[in-house]
Amino acid sequence: MMGGVQPDDVIRAYQAFFAGEQRELDIVGFFRDVAATVPAYRKFLAAHGIDPASIRSEDDFRRLPLTSKAAYQSRYALPELCRGGRLDACDMIAVSSGSSGSPTIWPRSLADELHIAERFEQVFRTFGADERSTLAVVCFPLGTWVGGLFTTACVRHLAAKGFPITTVAPGNNKAEILRVLPELAPHFDQVVLLGYPPFVKDVVDSGDSWAGLAVKMVFAGEVFSEEWRDLVAARAGVADPVSDMVSLYGTADAGVLGTETPTSVSIRRFLAARPELARELFGESRLPTLVQYDPASRFFEADGATLLFSGDNGVPLVRYHIADEGGVVSHAEMLEFCAANGFTPAAGPDLPFVFLFGRSLFTVSYFGVNIYPENVTVGLEQPGVSDWVTGKFVLETYEDTDRDRRLRITVELAPGREGDAGALATSIRDQLLRLNSEFAHYVPAERQLPEVVLRPAGDPEYFPVGVKHRYTRGT
Repeated sequence: MMGGVQPDDVIRAYQAFFAGEQRELDIVGFFRDVAATVPAYRKFLAAHGIDPASIRSEDDFRRLPLTSKAAYQSRYALPELCRGGRLDACDMIAVSSGSSGSPTIWPRSLADELHIAERFEQVFRTFGADERSTLAVVCFPLGTWVGGLFTTACVRHLAAKGFPITTVAPGNNKAEILRVLPELAPHFDQVVLLGYPPFVKDVVDSGDSWAGLAVKMVFAGEVFSEEWRDLVAARAGVADPVSDMVSLYGTADAGVLGTETPTSVSIRRFLAARPELARELFGESRLPTLVQYDPASRFFEADGATLLFSGDNGVPLVRYHIADEGGVVSHAEMLEFCAANGFTPAAGPDLPFVFLFGRSLFTVSYFGVNIYPENVTVGLEQPGVSDWVTGKFVLETYEDTDRDRRLRITVELAPGREGDAGALATSIRDQLLRLNSEFAHYVPAERQLPEVVLRPAGDPEYFPVGVKHRYTRGT
């Protein structure tokens, strides 16, 4: 065999997955393996004057230069980023948009899927899906994007392992989801909806009746409030929001990095009503996503307020700067913090915690899509609107009174000018549809038109004079 996927490797990966073998991530050994087998990383180290043999301890490892899409992934040919310089050793490609909205390609192998399937196994065991017949409805978009096909593959791996799970994958086609559910759901003990939070809520709001379906939910892509969790749980008849609704920390770069657990959700709900404690723990009073991660799968670090992780994939990543704002808390530290504040969280795995507020590279997340200022700028530059705006704007998302996620863009008017918010909203939407394929495929058509708010030049709240402008605002 000249190259390509090696059957023996696949068989070994399946055997380990079926046996539930416990691995340990030797981070120095992992580094040495990547340095020896990945051509791009060898070049990266050489460019920084680093001899791989000099890295002998975890402290040495933590001094290695950071990798990122800009500093590493985009600087080398795609095959060089893979082990042995062989792209054909990977059998699947996912595509995501980078911080500028340009496509980024992430190859992976079946072994990578099996590795991530262990995170889904953790979630589905919480649902009792290892014993109860389960209909898994994949509501993530299908296509080159990682969410739909990756999720479908991982859930099917669980079925192959013996879980009584049957998967249907209508993707983000709401009409098809609502068509197949009434026919299929009565044949199963429970139904699991997997998708981006605002889309799943839209499906729930559009359904006739959820009574008797024993609904569970798996989310990814966005931070949501505990009020939102309660509202959706009530409308879908979810029995226990703490254990039956799970958010994943997932990326196209490396699959699922961590999962909510009953422990993390109960802690988050405790802190939701205590912003002063949330600020003490997380550094901010706003509530991040809080998940637990497996240190045998991913090695997390915090560089200031930015997360780094290392782990094996089709493109192995070492000290990867993913541009998510957040931090790491050990399991012992978290339990000590809870006990000191009179709270005992729900039981769960003895795993460390990672929290994240979202991307720091001037993007906002909407229906699982990164909305980029570069895309919005083009909408402001179109004839008919460009002459009455300055080009400054602020992107933000918020929950309305019905707990639906909305996209708002506040735009600065040129001095002494007036404008048409409706025309500008249409121009921005048209350019988002043209430039951001994920926006076009993920966001339902009725939610694609943003809310545009016009403010005068120099508005002190959004466009203060003499202050460096930020194009996004936290929610």
